[in-house]
Amino acid sequence: MAAVKIEVLGTGCKKCQQLEANAKEAIASLNIDAEVLHITEPIKIAERGVMKTPALVINDVVVSQGKVATPEQIQTHLKP
Repeated sequence: MAAVKIEVLGTGCKKCQQLEANAKEAIASLNIDAEVLHITEPIKIAERGVMKTPALVINDVVVSQGKVATPEQIQTHLKP
């Protein structure tokens, strides 16, 4: 299985950093191969149709925006 692509969209605020940490925790607990990127450029965030940050994108699908998803919530999107 190819690596999962996870993007955290946000300007780098505390909530964005927490979402990134939660995503990494979810990946570690499921022991999956994933790449985590943090997108901070407003134009790139808007191109994905996101209006509220922080947002979480998994394999090019926006799964959460405007809140900090917990590791458990993120895991539900990562399980096959």
